[in-house]
Amino acid sequence: MSETPSNTLQYRFDGPEEAPVLILGPSLGTTWHMWDRQIPELTKQWRVFRFDLPGHGGALAYPAGSVTELAARLLVTLDGLGVQRFGYAGCAFGGALGIELALRRPERVASLALVATSPRFGTADEFRQRGVIVRTNGLDPIARTAPDRWFTDGFASAQPAITEWAVQMVRTTDPGCYIAACEALAGFDVRGELARVGVPTLVLVGSEDQVTGPAEARTLVAGIPDARLAVVPGASHLVPVEQPAAVTELLVRHFSTAWQPGFDSSTGQMAIVAAPAKPVLAAAPLVAPQAAPIAEIAPAVVPPQPPGWPDQYDAGLKIRREVLGDAHVDRALTEADDFSGEFQEFITRYAWGEIWSRPGLDRRSRSCVTLTALVAGGHLEELAFHTRAALRNGLTPDEIKEVLLQAAVYCGMPAANSAFRVAQQVIREETTLAE
Repeated sequence: MSETPSNTLQYRFDGPEEAPVLILGPSLGTTWHMWDRQIPELTKQWRVFRFDLPGHGGALAYPAGSVTELAARLLVTLDGLGVQRFGYAGCAFGGALGIELALRRPERVASLALVATSPRFGTADEFRQRGVIVRTNGLDPIARTAPDRWFTDGFASAQPAITEWAVQMVRTTDPGCYIAACEALAGFDVRGELARVGVPTLVLVGSEDQVTGPAEARTLVAGIPDARLAVVPGASHLVPVEQPAAVTELLVRHFSTAWQPGFDSSTGQMAIVAAPAKPVLAAAPLVAPQAAPIAEIAPAVVPPQPPGWPDQYDAGLKIRREVLGDAHVDRALTEADDFSGEFQEFITRYAWGEIWSRPGLDRRSRSCVTLTALVAGGHLEELAFHTRAALRNGLTPDEIKEVLLQAAVYCGMPAANSAFRVAQQVIREETTLAE
């Protein structure tokens, strides 16, 4: 077991000290115990290193808001233990960490296994809404529905003890760390970088996985030069728990036969085995066929900037997406035409790039000001957008209620009455977990 400063992770070792190190990374909401049934076999050949995400499994609650930051914490932990080179297998969130390590520090990774993993997990909006749900209701709604996402119906019915273990594992996670992990997954997208993963990779997925299923697995195999696909029948998302024997056999076979040689200090070179040639699968289009590219709808017209001023459009677009959500911003930009295109650029650059990016107020405070101003102006459609934004920016429903009560005094009761009706509907939608 380990002590955990804020820049490291809680960990444990199993297996002989002289054996090569194999790391097992957990899924969001789980602990290192999700790999318990793989340990007896894996420790015959490897020194197995397992870790917990912050706030999971009793680990200290030091939230990390990006996959890159968590990968850095893992490397600091390994550096402190003298572990320089390792094999890595990760499930879902743990798989995202494995891809990050293979991309940013390829000399450290000897071989890779990605279990129930995707180069992009759903959409940023989905994970930010999950954060809103947890901030409002705690982790209980997520915990109660975890077995539905993780296991097939037959397994959940036949294994009530494991199903209850899964519920309690999520329920005892620190909510702030869970929300931060959702933000990390919201910002994770390596679809354009998969070709740079240069280590032998096993992509393993349950045939019944409805979270990151065979389609996502095939995207990984198509993009990673030296990748193999294994589909485990009769398993859902948490496939190492549901089909432990099959997963163990696949991991042993992969890491026994596909371990890339390390750096040779005598020659100053690294031996790399050439990847076998294989056809590249065509990726599914990221935009619905009927939606024309934005550039064809509204040619970019860039208003002149004062000399010496940086163009804030890209920064503004990033903040606009983070606050309002990808779906809203994509819809606004897609609907732009020759008449409205310049206005969309103007508000992206000025409102979001110049004002929302200023350091004088945090986003919570800016949401409070914005909600009040929209109530005063009677802009109910915009109020709905910004109620969602306020939830994403960290305001709770009770805090939004207080803002609207304050606005009622200074903006008028009729305006506040309409505002409460709009905000109430948005809060119901955003804080209810979809079935």
